[in-house]
Amino acid sequence: MSLLDAVGLGVRHGDHQILSEVNLTVDPAEIVTIIGPNGAGKSTLVRALIGLERPSAGRIERAPDLRIGYVPQRMKVEAGLPMTVRRFLSLPHRVSDAEAEAALARTGVQGIGNRQLSRLSGGQFQRVLLARALLARPQILILDEPTQGLDQSGMAAFYRLIEELRRETGAAVLLVSHDLNVVMRASDRVLCLNGHICCEGAPGDVSAAPEYRALFGGGEGEVLALYRHHHDHVHDHGAHGDHDHHHHGDAA
Repeated sequence: MSLLDAVGLGVRHGDHQILSEVNLTVDPAEIVTIIGPNGAGKSTLVRALIGLERPSAGRIERAPDLRIGYVPQRMKVEAGLPMTVRRFLSLPHRVSDAEAEAALARTGVQGIGNRQLSRLSGGQFQRVLLARALLARPQILILDEPTQGLDQSGMAAFYRLIEELRRETGAAVLLVSHDLNVVMRASDRVLCLNGHICCEGAPGDVSAAPEYRALFGGGEGEVLALYRHHHDHVHDHGAHGDHDHHHHGDAA
């Protein structure tokens, strides 16, 4: 039985149709990645799936009592806001010191409970957000562009952590990403979104789809070379680069 389904999902903001006829399924323990250009509606889709956005059409079905751990896009913390990591982990539901420390240790930032959120590095902050999501003992982790602002090594380390957590906990992962150079290695299934699902399937199949090439400029060979690099395990590290940074964020 699937954990989460969107059936014929549509979302409108006023006269603007952001999503239409989106069908999506996430099964237990699989990693599903949503990719798409800026303004494709990726964040809107995530908000609809977790109940923060009201669909204008279709429906969302969740497994009974589904536990969701949500990691939002990088939150902005005001420099003057006094909020320790430990206190943040108890919002909105109080957790014990032992639970909080265990979650921080599992995400690789043990011992920072007394630090101010506003003083953390980008990588530390993302791991604190992940620790907070894990405290829900999630059956599915939903992460909306979780590595924005991190460098290549920070991105790679974060995705390795996600894969480890999937293996350890059995939680499914639904990931929104613009990091095309890591999506292939980390995903069981890829959905290409641009207001609707353009194409979906196994990573290698999606990378060869004409709809994908049209969106991501695959005709130049660069992005497809990245996909083949991970898919075929041909280690041409020169293929890595910052080619996709114009997809940061999501205007939807």
